[in-house]
Amino acid sequence: MSDSDKSVVSRLRKLIGEGFYQPGERIGEVAVAEQLGVSRTPVRLAFRTLEQEGLLQRAGKRGFMVREFTEADVLCAVEVRGVLEGLAARRLAEQGLSPALAEELTVWIQKGRELLAKGYLEERDVDVWSELNRRFHETIVGSAGSPVIGDAIARNNHLPFAAADSIVIDSEALDREYRKLQLAQTQHELVFQALRHGEGARAEMLMREHAFIGLRYGELLGLGPGFGQSRADDD
Repeated sequence: MSDSDKSVVSRLRKLIGEGFYQPGERIGEVAVAEQLGVSRTPVRLAFRTLEQEGLLQRAGKRGFMVREFTEADVLCAVEVRGVLEGLAARRLAEQGLSPALAEELTVWIQKGRELLAKGYLEERDVDVWSELNRRFHETIVGSAGSPVIGDAIARNNHLPFAAADSIVIDSEALDREYRKLQLAQTQHELVFQALRHGEGARAEMLMREHAFIGLRYGELLGLGPGFGQSRADDD
């Protein structure tokens, strides 16, 4: 998927999260393409991606509708991911990091540092962060020695906003979103530190807290209420 295609996914995900497209509402390629000022092809690809994420569901042969879900659904799905990823991190810390695995995690830590080094965010940075965040998380889960955990996370990822790369960024407040990603980067580095030192309980706690950064940290940084609260206020 190209950077422009990923941008359409991010923008459409944000519109759904903010309630621009309401639960149960049918949406079409033409209307969304006009709304976003793009061609139908990236919109078609975005629909498929968001269907996999659980935000859209099929409505007829070619159409889609916004999946109905509540704040409680989103919070529970995120909490479940945090618990599962925390379990994976604890197991990995207890078994120890191999030099190769430590090097791989260092790559994603360094990419995060490089992304944030310029001191501000551009819209295209959101997709870069989403990818490196996904790879960091998948490396930990995939190395924990338990396919059961990975399978459980994969199933949970089909729920709205549950996946590690289902990030919603407010493009109108990139300065404050930058601070949020700074905190996320710090948490990545703390998790890595705990893994290297074999601190299983600490690694687990950090991963569980990290799962909530997209939903709870925004309101602390002046980005308004969390996702679920903003939708509830619209109802």
